[in-house]
Amino acid sequence: MLGADDAIVSTASLMLGVAASAASKNAILVAGVAGLVAGATSMAVGEFVSVSAQRDAERADVAREQRELTTQPEAELDELAMIYVKRGVDKALAMQVAAQLSAHDSIGAHLRDELQIDNAALARPLQAAWISAASFACFAVVPIVALLVAPVALRIPMIAALSLVSLAALGAFGGSLGGAPRGRAALRVTIGGAAAMAVTALIGRLVGASIT
Repeated sequence: MLGADDAIVSTASLMLGVAASAASKNAILVAGVAGLVAGATSMAVGEFVSVSAQRDAERADVAREQRELTTQPEAELDELAMIYVKRGVDKALAMQVAAQLSAHDSIGAHLRDELQIDNAALARPLQAAWISAASFACFAVVPIVALLVAPVALRIPMIAALSLVSLAALGAFGGSLGGAPRGRAALRVTIGGAAAMAVTALIGRLVGASIT
């Protein structure tokens, strides 16, 4: 959702800034496409770097836990049992649970209950990168489509209107997914997007006026 909102806001703001400077349709379109490509690429690279760092940390945790299980299995068993005790399990029962889980999958039990790592769902940098890029690219198309269908006199209003309607829909959808009030979520993202577009358009107009 954040990537989708960012795609619409950043691309629409860029296009409105260029449009407010009295640029041609082609110039506005180039700005929009450039914003789409730059944003999608930036999201992909950022996600890849971030998730790669997370994966490296997870792998280091797994390797350290495996070493500890090999060199000090009794201490690790006690540590696992104490985790269950802190959750409210009787100490004797916690030892039994720890022993049975360790006999079945020792490293899995420690990763899950001690480190909160699911060994079957470790971070995937490439997957995160392409999903982020695709999400950004799909939603950055919204203001570009508005430009392509708008009459000359309505370019700025159409780009702004379609982008804000899309932001409101995304905000409501995000609020619904999270169980939050949809109206409040939609209003928040719409106001934020409108402010970003207005500021960028104002700067574009001032810059355009200063160089003409």
